[in-house]
Amino acid sequence: MAPVPISRRRAIALGGLGAVAVAGGATVWLAGTGDAGTGAGAVAALGAELIQPPLLDSRDGRLQVELTAAMGAHIAGRDTHALAYNGSSPGPTLRVRPGDELAVRLINNLDEPTNLHTHGLRVSPLGNSDNPFLAVEPGTSFDYLFQIPPDHPAGTYWYHPHHHGMVANQIFGGLLGALLVEAPGQEPELPAEADRVLQVTDITLEDNGDVAHPSVMERNHGRQGNLVLVNGQYQPTITAVPDAMQRWRIINSCVARVLAIRLQDHQLHQIAHDGTYLSTPIAKDQVLLGPGNRIDVLVRPSAVGRYELSAEPFERGSMGSQNVTSGAATLAIMNVDGRPAAPTPLPDALPAETPTPGVVVARRQIEFEMNMGGPNGEGASFTIDRRTFDPNRDDQTTTLGSIEEWTVTNTTPLAHPFHLHVWPFTVLASSDDAPPLGIPQDVVLIPANGWVRLRIPFTRFAGRSVYHCHILDHEDLGMMATVNVQA
Repeated sequence: MAPVPISRRRAIALGGLGAVAVAGGATVWLAGTGDAGTGAGAVAALGAELIQPPLLDSRDGRLQVELTAAMGAHIAGRDTHALAYNGSSPGPTLRVRPGDELAVRLINNLDEPTNLHTHGLRVSPLGNSDNPFLAVEPGTSFDYLFQIPPDHPAGTYWYHPHHHGMVANQIFGGLLGALLVEAPGQEPELPAEADRVLQVTDITLEDNGDVAHPSVMERNHGRQGNLVLVNGQYQPTITAVPDAMQRWRIINSCVARVLAIRLQDHQLHQIAHDGTYLSTPIAKDQVLLGPGNRIDVLVRPSAVGRYELSAEPFERGSMGSQNVTSGAATLAIMNVDGRPAAPTPLPDALPAETPTPGVVVARRQIEFEMNMGGPNGEGASFTIDRRTFDPNRDDQTTTLGSIEEWTVTNTTPLAHPFHLHVWPFTVLASSDDAPPLGIPQDVVLIPANGWVRLRIPFTRFAGRSVYHCHILDHEDLGMMATVNVQA
């Protein structure tokens, strides 16, 4: 049998070999301990202590920042041509409080348009707020102003570009960051000695530091990078002390990868989902995050030792004769050392948000569709209700103050994460019989050939925004639609 050529995505399986010449002559830089080839270098940061991105905190009711989007980021221990905000990927963590103003000057030093989306924030979609229809052209800047409502829930959110057609490239390239809402006096007293952001991304780098371009088939599947990183680091070390509990804010910022996360010999006590507290901590052996999801967990380190934080394989479905899998990856190592701390109990209750009360006034059927086109995926189409995205068309129109029930059906053999901007929803039921959380969220993974039923209160903001598949290649290829909430 003839040898099978090594693709960029399969090359990681060779592990620890540095730069690998792949089919077609390109060279892909991989994590390893040896020489990674000309211009690549070794993974100097392999196993280094987990670093938190710079924290920019609001003062006196306002956070004013500049975010410069440009090429050039230090990722996985090397200088690359990846993309960054203010020279780093992830960009700075932005922290605001309910009632604050978040003023962001976005400076575009890229060679293509970009913009800014505050994923999960419940803010206006109009004007210079969370408006996905804006474009910041190359060499220009734009001043955003996000008014955080006084009753905005405390929680974990994130920011990233959302210019249609370029979203996947820019996020895969490294443009993203965490966004936290803190509500002093309104949050539970958590017995956490450390509060950490773990922003998970994936990327593939060529030997010269360029971000690898996906093939047509990789875009159709939803690209998944060879390097899976936490805060831009490859398999960092999380230091811990026995019995000293930590809070981890896990953000899935991958373009398409589903994260089925497990911590060796430990349970993860989930306390929040998509920025909303649960009613009580839930002990889990594994937590599942679709692209765009956030999950907050409490971790109680056990005995002295080293424990792997890993993403286990997850079958996303199939396309044609090919199974599509998010493969296994080591995310980080928790290194537990020192004298045990005094054990502290988990909270009995958490301030779960009660879904907005009211009568459902409309029910809608939404369909995600996919047509693979030619034998190699050329001509594939990704649609919602048989139409590709048109920013000038209103796909759904409703009235401010209404509560609706949407059944979103996935007619494809591949799981798709559904995301709605601005207006969070509550999952009522799904085809896989997963127990609903009963709290507002903004991303839900729709099973292959399955469905979810959602309750959506359009009660807070008027304006136009979007809903879409959060496999960002699919969004760029047309699997996005508009909703217009009229006052």
